[in-house]
Amino acid sequence: MNVLDLYQRFSRFSGGRWFFTRIVCFRAPYFGSIRPLFIDLRPGFSRVSMKKRRSVQNHLGGVHALAMGNLCELADGMMTEVTLPRNMRWIPRGMSIQYLAQARSDLIAEARLEQREYSQKEDIVVDVEVMDLAGTAVVRAQITMHISPRGDRLRALSHSDN
Repeated sequence: MNVLDLYQRFSRFSGGRWFFTRIVCFRAPYFGSIRPLFIDLRPGFSRVSMKKRRSVQNHLGGVHALAMGNLCELADGMMTEVTLPRNMRWIPRGMSIQYLAQARSDLIAEARLEQREYSQKEDIVVDVEVMDLAGTAVVRAQITMHISPRGDRLRALSHSDN
């Protein structure tokens, strides 16, 4: 069962999105540090929330910049996972992030990616925006994802041996 099927199956039930998010955080434990919650996940789009808690605050009482970067990467990675065909894989290559305003409330990140054919090795850029509860953009990020066909690395290794 793929990630999108899992999300759709769990999101039909009360507490299902919370349970799905816990599964994601179990597989990638660092994301659990921000206690995210998936609100929406579909090809080309994801929405993930994060509560402002003491453990993610900076010395000024706002949400720490790296916690927001973590939220961006989570929204981006899972959205990329459900957008690409099953024969493709991805890995983040870089992130450009702008801190636009102090984040003083719970946050919602939205990641977007153009839906098109993805079939070859390339770098794609995913736009992520983080908003506070008033709808003010507090962070904008562009995350470069390297995508390639699954098994591509194995083929490259076997050719280098010859």
